[in-house]
Amino acid sequence: QVQLVESGGGLVQAGGSLRLSCAASGRTFGRYNMGWFRQSPGKDDEFVAAITRSGGTSSYADSVKGRFTISRDNAKNTVYLQMNSLKPEDTAVYHCAASSRGRLWNRREYDYWGQGTQVTVSS
Repeated sequence: QVQLVESGGGLVQAGGSLRLSCAASGRTFGRYNMGWFRQSPGKDDEFVAAITRSGGTSSYADSVKGRFTISRDNAKNTVYLQMNSLKPEDTAVYHCAASSRGRLWNRREYDYWGQGTQVTVSS
């Protein structure tokens, strides 16, 4: 069992930055690939970014590539999402998730989810 708690969301102006954190419980964090998804009103969950167990490989949605960076610190059981050059369309609830499988763009591959943190970008 893995419990995930996100933090770091808030209100920011367009062009600004935020760093989201996702803290995991337990001693098995390093066994999981980690991902970030987001959901805005009236839309389905959208894949944002993912990172493999060791942190050696990361992937991004085209909409955030070049602006967002995912990273992890296995010693701290934490995964991060650095978000720069934020746009109003980035407004959403951001969830982190843990996966023991491989198709990390697919939300069905994830075993555990956090409650989410709200990010609001004003124009």
